[in-house]
Amino acid sequence: MQNAMSSVTALVLAAFLAYAAGWYFGFIEGNFALLLLLATVVTGVYWLAERFYFLPQRRRAVERAEQEVGQRREELQRQGIDKVDLQFEEAARHRLLAQPWWLDWTAGLFPVILAVFVLRSFIVEPFKIPSGSMIPTLRVGDLILVNKFHYGVRLPVINTKIIENHQPQRGDVIVFRYPPQPSLDYIKRVVGVPGDEVAYLNKQLTVNGQAVPKEALPDFFDSDSMRYAKQFRETLEGKRYGTLNDDDRPAFVPGVSDFDYKDQCRYSVEGVVCKVPQGHYFMMGDNRDNSLDSRFWGFVPEGNIVGKAFFVWMNFGDLGRIGSFE
Repeated sequence: MQNAMSSVTALVLAAFLAYAAGWYFGFIEGNFALLLLLATVVTGVYWLAERFYFLPQRRRAVERAEQEVGQRREELQRQGIDKVDLQFEEAARHRLLAQPWWLDWTAGLFPVILAVFVLRSFIVEPFKIPSGSMIPTLRVGDLILVNKFHYGVRLPVINTKIIENHQPQRGDVIVFRYPPQPSLDYIKRVVGVPGDEVAYLNKQLTVNGQAVPKEALPDFFDSDSMRYAKQFRETLEGKRYGTLNDDDRPAFVPGVSDFDYKDQCRYSVEGVVCKVPQGHYFMMGDNRDNSLDSRFWGFVPEGNIVGKAFFVWMNFGDLGRIGSFE
């Protein structure tokens, strides 16, 4: 039994490692939420087996060993041997109760994996900012936290909402599954909610016919590109945040792909005007001329929303970045 379980566990762990390696080297399209769910289920099965089968077996083995030592002592005493230095050593007890490696690496990890699964799936999830599309609000290398229940509780992996909460508001910074490739997570700012008419013409954002107020700030220096950009402060639904514009980039939107409800958008040399369909949202990056967002690939369905970003918990290159950005 022990040898069989050892072999089975080795195969299971090898499968997890192969999946992780294939994902890391780009051979397969990984899904961390699915991997974490499977790890929770597998280690949970081992934990239950340990608690209700294997641990009781080891305890019974200790009891049998103690009984055998006791019986041997009594037998020697009946033979007139009173001075018997015969006892069940603590080391032997520890050896019999110790988990084999295949339980230590599965059942032993279950509480930790379960805690991570619950925390990441329903409460808060960490993300790393990989690009500069949200500069100046978020910088490359920022490690952020995302509130997973602000917009409702969703089942992991399938992302189905089971408990309603708040609805996304204009100005919120949201992590969502990228519509053209849902295995990727994107982060942008909501500028249009269902029913809105969003216009971005000549680099001026307008929502429902009202220009979003913005004020000029000192130019922003991007240390990565070693360039300056025009910086503004927009105010949308009471939320104030910085945006960037590159004078060298034209106002029109190049390389627009096909997407659902594209007929709700009108493109011109000045930019784009879109009517946001029900159940969808229009997203834009704060780095307006360096952001691949809804102008290019369309609307974000409500079912693609992951959570609301709210806090930078670490940036190893700049500790001053730590803190709330709203």
